[in-house]
Amino acid sequence: MTDAKIRVLLAKPGLDGHDRGVKVIARALRDAGMEVIYTGLRQTPEQIVNAALQEDVEIVGLSILSGAHMTIFPRVLELMREKGMDDVVLFGGGIIPEDDIPKLKEFGVGEIFLPGTSTEDIVKYIRGSVKPRE
Repeated sequence: MTDAKIRVLLAKPGLDGHDRGVKVIARALRDAGMEVIYTGLRQTPEQIVNAALQEDVEIVGLSILSGAHMTIFPRVLELMREKGMDDVVLFGGGIIPEDDIPKLKEFGVGEIFLPGTSTEDIVKYIRGSVKPRE
């Protein structure tokens, strides 16, 4: 049995300056026993992917409220693939139109959580999507 914790990187890409939601998620994941790295506001896709690579995370979560989700998610996925991070899951949440969710999943986003999603559902998703590394 291992004591390894799931390593999660959370980020706020783009110009959006509202981070209350992502901080609530960060705390919930931490309280659920995960190791959480929060990169802060106004991160570029390059900064996010570089931080995920340096921190050796299993999963990356993006919080987007600005409407740039159809640009940012594909760019982050592209960079992750370029860096050989095929085993790292990308998920997200925020103000994202429901019609865009199937397209994001087609790109390779694992899951999108909309406002009002319980933190328990996010914890369950992460635990079901990744296993901590030995």
